[in-house]
Amino acid sequence: MKNSLGREIPEGNKPFISAANFSERIYHEAKEKKSAENVVFLNSLEAAFDVLSIMPGMRLSFHHHLRSGDHVINEVAKLIEKHDLRDISLAPSSIFPEYMLAPLIRSGRIRDIHTSYLNGPVAIAIQEGFLKGHLVMQTHGGRARAIEEGELPIDVAFLSCPTVDSSGNGSGAVGKSACGALGYGISDLYHAKKVVLVTDNIVEKLDEYQFDHRYVDYVVKVPSIGDPEGIVSGTTKITRDPIGLKIANITALLLDKLGLLETGTSLQTGAGGTSLAVMEQIEKKMRSKKATGSFLSGGITGYHVEMLESGIFKNIYDVQCFDLEAVRSYRENSGHIGISASQYANPFYKDAIVDKLDAVILGATEIDLDFNVNVTSDSFGNIIGGSGGHSDTAHGAKTTIITSALTKARIPIIKEHVTTVTTPGEDVDILVTERGIAINPLRKDILEKLNDSGLPLIDIRELMELSHKICGVPADIAKPAKTIGYVEYRDGTVIDSLYKTR
Repeated sequence: MKNSLGREIPEGNKPFISAANFSERIYHEAKEKKSAENVVFLNSLEAAFDVLSIMPGMRLSFHHHLRSGDHVINEVAKLIEKHDLRDISLAPSSIFPEYMLAPLIRSGRIRDIHTSYLNGPVAIAIQEGFLKGHLVMQTHGGRARAIEEGELPIDVAFLSCPTVDSSGNGSGAVGKSACGALGYGISDLYHAKKVVLVTDNIVEKLDEYQFDHRYVDYVVKVPSIGDPEGIVSGTTKITRDPIGLKIANITALLLDKLGLLETGTSLQTGAGGTSLAVMEQIEKKMRSKKATGSFLSGGITGYHVEMLESGIFKNIYDVQCFDLEAVRSYRENSGHIGISASQYANPFYKDAIVDKLDAVILGATEIDLDFNVNVTSDSFGNIIGGSGGHSDTAHGAKTTIITSALTKARIPIIKEHVTTVTTPGEDVDILVTERGIAINPLRKDILEKLNDSGLPLIDIRELMELSHKICGVPADIAKPAKTIGYVEYRDGTVIDSLYKTR
């Protein structure tokens, strides 16, 4: 059986696509092959460029744990320009508007980009056609897989690290630039040919760390790696919008009817306002039941921490902290556990966290009648984001729920076909809007369970037609001819293309 994208759907409900023990083998091989004898401490990134002989054609990688506050990627960009390097490939785990890469793309210094999330000036420069090679949009788990498989080889990884000790071990939990978990840099640490930790705080000894000195080649001390206040991305406050609150209430009722708010449950939500409102309702319901959940994962905020510290959930598995309260918790709570991107979402990692989720609650820019979801582009094809962990968690979780207002800025979110496929429809189970709940017909078990629930169930086509009555039928937008990049599914399959739009 094939899905709407022409990919085979394996037998059973959302099966795990693993090759047994794949990532464990890859990690052991990395540990056997690479063990830096002595970590060299340098006093500038300029010195690192000289020692490493950075040259045209190399691929450099970065993690994004300091998000909009990151200074390291910008300092490296200045050196690429200063040394007049050409045809550099970049593999940052995400790219934010503050990253000063657009001038390097326009001048031809950056040739290719692999990343999991992208917006702002870099997206504009790429969609204007200035990237000489291609943009490849991966998932968080897919990026880890590609690095570990050798599909995405990295010459030098520049890894921001809030604190490094005299042996070269690195931690994100302490220091003036503390950002918490450093999970998106672990695959780079183990597999890059050369690894540079960039820090603004060196101490004698760290008792706990995520970056092991055995895989570090150089440590560079700089005045500042960034502003930890910049790790807060967009809203991390509960929405007070009536539509968002209504969606949150419906979603919590839905989870309860599906038996997903009981002792032992495992959940993931995003860090947006509606997702946090869902968490608020989940907390109330679980507290009233005296239920204790197993774990929370995903973009961790203070609201998740509150549920851990109040005993409603036993553990948090954290790849990245989304606010400073989460950073504090990561430092202080033994139940707040840092994990790598591979442990989190690599499709070939045995017992990945995403495959243990009972439910995940995700957003959508668009969703279509086949339940394909777009969070990569707007309706004109302009890049505004990317999968991150969207596809990873949608595939792994037993129940995948999309929450969204039926219309946004008077544009219906339900389309005949999404502009860009980020997450395939067979991985998506339920759409919750303020006007009703649509269930993917593939999930007959959910339909049967909710048949007499009293919840406002409605066919997704009816929801689309209702949105058309409210806003009118959107005009079809023709796809441009020139391809500038690709969207990869987590296993490396190319599932859609990105186009020159400007």
